[in-house]
Amino acid sequence: MVVGDASLDIDVLVIGAGPGGYVAAIRAAQLGKSVIIVDKAEVGGVCLNRGCIPSKALISAAHQYEQMSHGSGIGISAEGVKVDFGKVQEWKQSVVKKLTGGVGSLLKGNKVQIFNGEAMFINENEARLFNESESPRYRFKNCIIATGSRPIELKPFPFGKRILSSTEALELPEIPKSMVVIGGGYIGIELGQTFAKFGTKVTVLEGSKTILPGFEKELSNLVERNLKKSNVEIFTEAMAQGSEQTDKDVTVTFTVKGEEKKLTADYVLVTVGRRPNTDGELGLDLINMKLSDRGLIEVDKQGRTSIPHIFAIGDIVAGPALAHKASYEGKVAAEAIAGQPSEVDYKAMPLVVFSEPEIASVGLSETEAKDKGIAVSIGKFPFGVNGRALSLNATDGFVKVVANKETGIVLGAQIVGAEASNLIAELGLAIEMGATLEDITLTIHAHPTLGEIVMEAAEGALGHPIHMMGK
Repeated sequence: MVVGDASLDIDVLVIGAGPGGYVAAIRAAQLGKSVIIVDKAEVGGVCLNRGCIPSKALISAAHQYEQMSHGSGIGISAEGVKVDFGKVQEWKQSVVKKLTGGVGSLLKGNKVQIFNGEAMFINENEARLFNESESPRYRFKNCIIATGSRPIELKPFPFGKRILSSTEALELPEIPKSMVVIGGGYIGIELGQTFAKFGTKVTVLEGSKTILPGFEKELSNLVERNLKKSNVEIFTEAMAQGSEQTDKDVTVTFTVKGEEKKLTADYVLVTVGRRPNTDGELGLDLINMKLSDRGLIEVDKQGRTSIPHIFAIGDIVAGPALAHKASYEGKVAAEAIAGQPSEVDYKAMPLVVFSEPEIASVGLSETEAKDKGIAVSIGKFPFGVNGRALSLNATDGFVKVVANKETGIVLGAQIVGAEASNLIAELGLAIEMGATLEDITLTIHAHPTLGEIVMEAAEGALGHPIHMMGK
């Protein structure tokens, strides 16, 4: 408790305990700083509590159910396979609880003070922390803002009992019979495909010409094909117009190439992007923080804002809203505060969609490299001729490697297929260290593994693939 209204002194105030904030707090504490972290909800933020982790748990459960239900092709059949969705949700929450509990222990173990509540800037050097029982005032030498983002709500589709954001969709107590997903980006596709595997009749409405518009079509095509196998109906170039709700369902009106259509479903899931949490009671306007037109905080390569001793990281700054991006930026900001020459470099930032099959990319795509005027060598190798992929009955997909034709240096890679999320790490490391195609081919990959596909793609780019006829 604070005596009177005197300010307490702290080296670093971290606002937001998500994957950006808590990592920043731990790293700052490791570097000898006194740190307090404040969050009005649970440690771990959206990612651990209402996003990345619970969604991947449900995706994993849906995948296991699908495998058990459709194993006859490899000689395994099971009768009476059913889903107890209540227990699935309990298991999902146990995963979340274990991870958030671990984060709390790590913060305490690194002597980071934790304040459960909100923060509001008083001036450029002080902030009021407050909850129902206390409101201490802190004078800080540095501050890291990591307040994250929230789902965008569309006016014709207000969130409620039948119209859901990803947060409510992850908490559904039962498997819906039907669902309309507005937005065919990575969140909509991941959750839509998950519920489709559990048996929900899913319809996806996407305004662009393809689903997953941020990825090359040769990657998203395989995902679209698998969605259709799960009886997911996809409307591209579709614009959602309005909704009518009852106690039992919701009707969506939308247009496709000028033609009006209507669909009725148990629920509508809206996944059209996220909005940065830079408004509200934080008080950025009180300290004249410089924001972009989209409400993002403008920062330099160390995360410094227009106020040099205040930093911002994660979803509230430019770039994709990714947990690993926020964590990376958090470490850079903490190290900058400690006087180290750290700065961000996004050239090896991986992007992953946990669809079926998974999609992952890092670095430059073939199109991006050519747009930069770089002559490229391309290596592409399919999962379908890899021994491990065949033994896993997971033959959809390929690895594509993009390299500088003159130097052989790896510029980027795209993967669609089983375990793409794990395979991309090797190629991210290759880009980060300036490795060449030859470095990858000279690295002995264990057999039989999916990792061999990466090696084979690199060999293909060099013009001498072993397990596929060269051009």
